[in-house]
Amino acid sequence: MTTYRHRPLQLPAHWTPDEALAVFELLDLLRDQLWAHYGPDIQQAFRDQIDHHDPRQRPLCFDPDSPF
Repeated sequence: MTTYRHRPLQLPAHWTPDEALAVFELLDLLRDQLWAHYGPDIQQAFRDQIDHHDPRQRPLCFDPDSPF
């Protein structure tokens, strides 16, 4: 599985409010279409990322009978 790191994104500072809204609406539509076509695959990718355990991390001790 490929893990992507977030990179800083530089947005143009010269967009008008209408241009910014158009880009926002485009991204919103794109997200909806991606979810419609790949929703289950996206969910599985999220699960796979969550299930990935870093061997440097120690497990937490959990006592289910603790009163807290």
